[in-house]
Amino acid sequence: MSAGERHTEPLDVHLIALRDGTAGPEVLLSRRAGDVYAAGCWHLPSGHLDGPHEDVVTALIREAREETGVTIDPADVRAAVTVHHRAPGGRARVGFFFEVRRWQGTPRVREPEVCDSMGWFPLGSLPGPMVAYCRAGLDAYRTGARMAVHFQEPGDPIAHAADCDRLRLVPGPGGIPGDGLPPASVRDFTERAVGRIAAWTDASWHRRNSRVWQARGTEGGTWYVKVHRNDRFHEREVTALRGWAVGLGDAAPRLVAADPVLRAVVLTAVRGRPLHGAHHPPERQRRIFRRVGQLAAAIHQHAPPHPGGLAFSTGKLDRYLAGARAHLAPGDEEFVRATVARAAHLPPVDTVCTHGDFQPRNLLWDEAAGTLHVVDFERSEPGPAVRDLARLSDAWAGRPDLREAFLIGYGRSLTEPEQERLVVDTVLDSVSGIAYGVVHGDPELVERGRRTLATLRAEPERRHSPPGGAT
Repeated sequence: MSAGERHTEPLDVHLIALRDGTAGPEVLLSRRAGDVYAAGCWHLPSGHLDGPHEDVVTALIREAREETGVTIDPADVRAAVTVHHRAPGGRARVGFFFEVRRWQGTPRVREPEVCDSMGWFPLGSLPGPMVAYCRAGLDAYRTGARMAVHFQEPGDPIAHAADCDRLRLVPGPGGIPGDGLPPASVRDFTERAVGRIAAWTDASWHRRNSRVWQARGTEGGTWYVKVHRNDRFHEREVTALRGWAVGLGDAAPRLVAADPVLRAVVLTAVRGRPLHGAHHPPERQRRIFRRVGQLAAAIHQHAPPHPGGLAFSTGKLDRYLAGARAHLAPGDEEFVRATVARAAHLPPVDTVCTHGDFQPRNLLWDEAAGTLHVVDFERSEPGPAVRDLARLSDAWAGRPDLREAFLIGYGRSLTEPEQERLVVDTVLDSVSGIAYGVVHGDPELVERGRRTLATLRAEPERRHSPPGGAT
């Protein structure tokens, strides 16, 4: 052990609250004010632990409530990056940065004596001046690093300055993650399609195999570039965007270019924020879901249906259950098997064009224009219309008014065979989502699947009557 001074460094926590903006992910920042360190600089909502009785997650939730007024469920807190920081004055500390994408309430200034402004900013275009320590944590987070060192030197400015950036990423077992740029071959493909790109912003979802970037041109214009994880997804998305999705007009992105070797596409940008995680007043929610129903109808009615197609298949059930079993509630497996067993006796239903992943994450609402858009067509293929309703069920669980609004927009009620098929599809989708979430480290998918199964088991009467009376 060294004979030098022992480290007794303070611990602090930082909230990376994210929402989906029209130009990509946005982060919540507050501006320090008054008689405080770094007054006038932007910073993440943050603070110190109250004492040895308080853990870092509890401290984050408390600081978020005190500074912004929002309430965060501990289950929605995700570890982002840990930064060992030393200020220009020589004092060091350890900061724990956490990502949060869901909360209750609207962020606002709650401590005006130390904060004079609060707002949302694109994660790829942060404002200045910003506290260098905070900027280091966000820069490390954007690369995907899990740990970083940011030791400033005497005389360094408190605010971030590109010419004295002290950030050092600490490699994990797999090395230092990428710098947020797509591979050079994908960048070249994009510039051949739309011209020189001035800025790239990683717009991927924080889940494995999601590879999406926003590209902004030097002469204006914004596009999205996507690399598919396999040939099948690439072919499905390209086929849909060149075919039936054209009929959706401005409600869907336009395919600019595709490269089957790279499995890459360049798409026009569509406006709006995903319905996933969004908060709207009840009347606006009903208006949005009427539009969701209209959009689903436009997809399903693009081409005449094929009567009596696609008999039901449950061949993957055992594989799904094997992956999900450890996360199922008591009685879930018996409920799943009993529900799916009914599928063998269901009559076939018509086959139509389907989106395949029609869920709030892929539905973007533009409030200013009052328009709805749909993205992500990589799971598109012919199937029963209710295939596109299974992943909406969680969004309207406990809200019959939203289900009714959807059906009004859709233009008709579901037939009895469709309703039975929807229940079975939803059960299978829930179990497969749990299994997928376990393997790919996506706890949100696991929780959604568990919640949907619990809802179906608690409301058996819904499984025997059409959801709503729209005609």
